[in-house]
Amino acid sequence: MKKTKIFAGAMSIALILSSCGGMSNTGKGALIGTAAGGAAGTGVGALVGHLVGGSKGAKKGAIIGAAAGVAVGATTGTLIGRKMDKAAAAAKALEAAQVEKTTDSNGLDAVKVTFDNGILFAGGKSTLTPAAQNSLKKFAANVLNVYTDCDVSICGFASSDGSDATNLTLSQNRAQAVTNYLTGSCGVASKQIKDTTGYGEDPNYLIYDANGKENVNASRRVEVYLYASEAMIKAAEAGTLQ
Repeated sequence: MKKTKIFAGAMSIALILSSCGGMSNTGKGALIGTAAGGAAGTGVGALVGHLVGGSKGAKKGAIIGAAAGVAVGATTGTLIGRKMDKAAAAAKALEAAQVEKTTDSNGLDAVKVTFDNGILFAGGKSTLTPAAQNSLKKFAANVLNVYTDCDVSICGFASSDGSDATNLTLSQNRAQAVTNYLTGSCGVASKQIKDTTGYGEDPNYLIYDANGKENVNASRRVEVYLYASEAMIKAAEAGTLQ
């Protein structure tokens, strides 16, 4: 995943992240928060951009830190990391999804939930299967409607099979189908979902096996990202985030 640019004062955060491979979000949050909190004078604001990079991601990045005037200290990072660990654990309890701990564009803790398009949709279609609807209902009930202070981005991807135009449209329609079902049938607040984007067969996001051959089934997917909202950052800064 590509990252958007961050403030020069936050470069130490990026260096910390490179050595945090097996660490929990709570542990990473503490390190990130300490680095940010120690930045000269006012600290480093939380720059939360799009979780999927590239030109589209860069254009759509949102500067929450600048708007909120939040300096992320050690306690703040720890609390956000702990909250994301809980969200990840709740998501891992569900079936039909792969859950990974990740970071947003500023190195704040985030969670990526990947649904295989073969689970969600019939081949070449953007209508959710009954099994997919059941999985998304559980995902909403146990994760999104519990961790309502997480902002959400939903991203659709395609394999390199077919034309660019067809894959771009299909990936957008599939991502939108997930968003529509979550907000229309599962009680997820539309304001919680900050973005729904299809990336088609963008070569930056195709998935390859160890031999360098594209894993077309893995490339066809919908990813749901949960990351710290402005409200979560403010609550963590105040020490009230649970």
